[in-house]
Amino acid sequence: MGGSIRACGMTDSSAPTTTPSDFRLGRSLFRGGRHRAALVAGGVICLLIAVAVLGPLVSPFAIDSLDWEHMAAAPFGAGHHWLGTDRLGRDLFVRTLNGVRISLVISLVATAISLTIGVTWGAVAGYVGGRVDELMMRFVDILYSLPYLFIVIILTTLFARGSLPVLFFAIGAVGWLTTARVIRGQTLSLARREFIEAARATGASTPAILLRHIIPNLTGPIVVYAALTIPQMILFESFLSFLGLGVQEPLASLGSLINDGAQEMQSAPWMLLVPATFLVVLLMCFNLVGDALSDALDPRDVGEAQ
Repeated sequence: MGGSIRACGMTDSSAPTTTPSDFRLGRSLFRGGRHRAALVAGGVICLLIAVAVLGPLVSPFAIDSLDWEHMAAAPFGAGHHWLGTDRLGRDLFVRTLNGVRISLVISLVATAISLTIGVTWGAVAGYVGGRVDELMMRFVDILYSLPYLFIVIILTTLFARGSLPVLFFAIGAVGWLTTARVIRGQTLSLARREFIEAARATGASTPAILLRHIIPNLTGPIVVYAALTIPQMILFESFLSFLGLGVQEPLASLGSLINDGAQEMQSAPWMLLVPATFLVVLLMCFNLVGDALSDALDPRDVGEAQ
């Protein structure tokens, strides 16, 4: 009976439906030592986020409170300063967790801005095609030829230096070019598929096709590039703060803390080692998760199931 139903082109609605990507996702994420390491890395990220949010709440010290009796104190050797203090007597545990929180917020918002611009730009260019596509991608090529760092430095210098909204825009506005190229290539492939032709035949508008058909079928590449962009944004923001162009006092990010620690590296090495360790762990964990998602959500399989 089931064979006759399939022969007539009908399907049994009670049977569970799975797609090749479902099997690939489960196999990629939960099998193999590399992807088990990615799961551990994801757990570490969640733990760091929880500690960064809750840690300062349980500490008796504020981010800008000064302890004149314990200046540049070593970890676990001065009262309740678990990770030591800086040269002004400020608790390094609280300041580092605050730096993790600020670096994550800036990187997540900048990544959201970057993906929004890149996905929109690439999808429109790939779907519309023709001269519009040519002009849009030549603009991307021109921006590629410009040094990102100089653009961000100019933006942060011209506008409010150290302002978080300015950092959100400056970092996010220069990180969308690769995403736009990848999304454009995927859109060119999707635009020739049958369900897109059917949507055109029913009179669907270009914005409706992009929002209802193109972009939802690009979820895989979008998730992958989001996971891979976050560590780039963390590193970029940390570099700007290290140069003094990012987060300003009394706030602190991992980059500004590393800058402070580099100046005291010989006399108080923990001031450098503590924030640098947190930065390395964050970058390593996000890169492991991004690699696992890149294998699990293979962009070559986008659009197989509609």
